[in-house]
Amino acid sequence: MGKTREYEIVLFGATGYTGQLTAEYLARHAGADLRWALAGRNLDKLKVVRARLTDIAAHCRTLPLLQAEVGDAASMQRLAESAKVVITTVGPYIRYGEPLVAACAATGTDYVDLTGEPEFVDRMWLRYHDRARASGARIVHCCGFDSIPHDLGCWFTVQQLPEDVPLRVQGFVRAGGRFSGGTLHSAVTALSRLGEYAKVRRERRREEGLPLDRHIGAIHHGVRYVEELGTWTLPMPTIDPQIVRRSAAAIARYGPDFRYGHFLQVKKLSTLLQLVGGAGIVLVGSQFKPTRERLLALLDSGEGPSPSARARGWFKVTFLGEGGGKRVRCEVSGGDPGYGETSKMLAESALCLARDRLAKTCGVITPVQAMGNALIERLMRAGIAFRVAEARS
Repeated sequence: MGKTREYEIVLFGATGYTGQLTAEYLARHAGADLRWALAGRNLDKLKVVRARLTDIAAHCRTLPLLQAEVGDAASMQRLAESAKVVITTVGPYIRYGEPLVAACAATGTDYVDLTGEPEFVDRMWLRYHDRARASGARIVHCCGFDSIPHDLGCWFTVQQLPEDVPLRVQGFVRAGGRFSGGTLHSAVTALSRLGEYAKVRRERRREEGLPLDRHIGAIHHGVRYVEELGTWTLPMPTIDPQIVRRSAAAIARYGPDFRYGHFLQVKKLSTLLQLVGGAGIVLVGSQFKPTRERLLALLDSGEGPSPSARARGWFKVTFLGEGGGKRVRCEVSGGDPGYGETSKMLAESALCLARDRLAKTCGVITPVQAMGNALIERLMRAGIAFRVAEARS
């Protein structure tokens, strides 16, 4: 976007669990010529992170450290003004995310995060979309496992289907891995605010509207057995289908009538019942302060799985698409979804915004709107697979 800034990338929240993994990824893979810095509220902790990065790559010895706090608007402004792209891993975002979004929108600084919090995303669109469009900033939420594989995977699938015809795509998610304290805290916080989110969602729908000449909709199914996959599936009420449909609303290539459904895959019905029961317990427990505090106490916000546990993690998202007489089955797959691959997706998103030649976009936009095929190519080079498993007419 033509910005000349002191740093290409600043990583805010570098001392947190996912922040450290993202910093390690940049140290290993971004190259010695990347102009980047670490930011956070505690300089002593940042120095510890920098020392660890120096063991990975000697050039990190001189990595700049920036002191910044979400409660200090001036420090947020300085951080945003110094960078071409800001990465933030500081959540829950509904509590801590807005000051940095505001600073980036005001200064024309590109921004990526790994939130999966729908209320936060919709609030930021309502408050800062117009401001970001005016400044030229690209505010790109959901650049981790929520929602990179799903948003880009659906876009990859759509491109295998005919143009200018109605399209139906269903995404089916399978994954293995452990979650961190930060993920738990974000999920419980989001579930405790369902009433607030419902209001914000309605307001965004009124303000944003839908394309007048195209239809964008959802595919709804309850619990079912899908013969083609050989597994049970159930609706997956994450932010991912919303992000996919927003990409579809913005880009005509999705066709005149596009519908998307998002589902979780499980092999055994007993596992499905356990998941539904566990989700119900967390949902109900999040509504009341005493049980919410007990849930939050299960893991500290800075805790996460060990390297050996991450090494065992994996994910595969299968997309079944059809339209114009053609059917395709596409797959996006990789390693540990929550942290190993999320830190990779987040870092590559920032590098893509900082360095790649992209279509001119701005505002609060989706990963596909902002980066599209350029990010798919980056992720494939980084080891995340996008492939056509089957195509037939």
